[in-house]
Amino acid sequence: MVMGRRPGVPRSSWPIAATDLAGLAGQLAAAMARVPFRRPWSGDGNLPHNLAVAVTRETIRSFMGYSSSLPIDEFRSVEMVLDDLCGVVLPPLTRGLGVTQQEASVAGVPGIWYRPEDGSVRGTVLYLHGGGYVGTSPRMYGLFVSWLCRQTRLEIFVADLRLAPEYPFPAGLEDAVVVLEALLVAGVHPSRLFVAGDSSGGGLAASLMYSMARTHHQPVAGVVLFSPELDLLLDEPSMTDNAALDILPWNIPTSAYLHGRSPGSAPVDALDQDLSGWPPTFVCFGRDEMFRDSIRRFVDRLVRSGVETSSLEGPGMFHVFPILMPWADASRQAFRSVAAFVDLHLPDADDGESRADPNGLVGSPVAGSRAGPG
Repeated sequence: MVMGRRPGVPRSSWPIAATDLAGLAGQLAAAMARVPFRRPWSGDGNLPHNLAVAVTRETIRSFMGYSSSLPIDEFRSVEMVLDDLCGVVLPPLTRGLGVTQQEASVAGVPGIWYRPEDGSVRGTVLYLHGGGYVGTSPRMYGLFVSWLCRQTRLEIFVADLRLAPEYPFPAGLEDAVVVLEALLVAGVHPSRLFVAGDSSGGGLAASLMYSMARTHHQPVAGVVLFSPELDLLLDEPSMTDNAALDILPWNIPTSAYLHGRSPGSAPVDALDQDLSGWPPTFVCFGRDEMFRDSIRRFVDRLVRSGVETSSLEGPGMFHVFPILMPWADASRQAFRSVAAFVDLHLPDADDGESRADPNGLVGSPVAGSRAGPG
């Protein structure tokens, strides 16, 4: 359920929303007009790749900047339209990848299950979507999550978390905690359960691991993070060094989510907390993204804490590049690396451990067959 459809969340009138959408179209047209003046032929790849990077960077940055300038009721109305559009456009692409999707809820938290169409499920992923802690929805992640599902043969539950500013910290983290606990209670064995997230969802995943460690839960099989927003102080050198190269706006907002909480406090900030005992972790990020330095520091701390860690830094790539450019070579490498990471950390054969169905009931044993990383 996209935030604009939750009870009590304010929305603008349709005439205003239509005006905002027209304004967004104008912003995107202006972004496209700027591309030829941004030296789109330059970069680390060939001409088509460099042009795709330039177009994606310019359009997404304009989209984010325009959307974040809207009053919250107008933002929610525009988001509803985009969510409806994704609900029409993406399901055929999902089915084309051999993945099914089903709206459901876990512990009262709505979301969407993505599963291999042939039923060859080897484990489960709790996926926490990004969006700066304020936007996007599970529907919007249909194509990306389907690629992950296809590559890993894991069922993936994309949780529809409560978002700021209507629900600031710790609402989203509370939702993630209850979903994870419900999956475990329903029969998903920790050795076949992964937690994943991108951007702000990656930051939430880190907060979730911190919270679960404090309550002495058995570690999950692994954590998969794409460009995680780990440091809300936003004071690393790459925040300014890469501002012209990334898709993110230079003035990244965090106050709506923090709601007065210190950005350096636990569990908001994962960088300066004790990381010993973390599950095996895979981290993917772009060399040209603004969060680069904080992610590098996080990976280094994981390694020094003795955590089994794999990382992939995409040269010439920006924030969450596998989501925005899944066809790029760097993105395909990221998908293969995630699949290899999952293969490495799943039990070798079916040992009777079970998984949860969309209604929170224990399902059939998880198949033990392995899929290759390709």
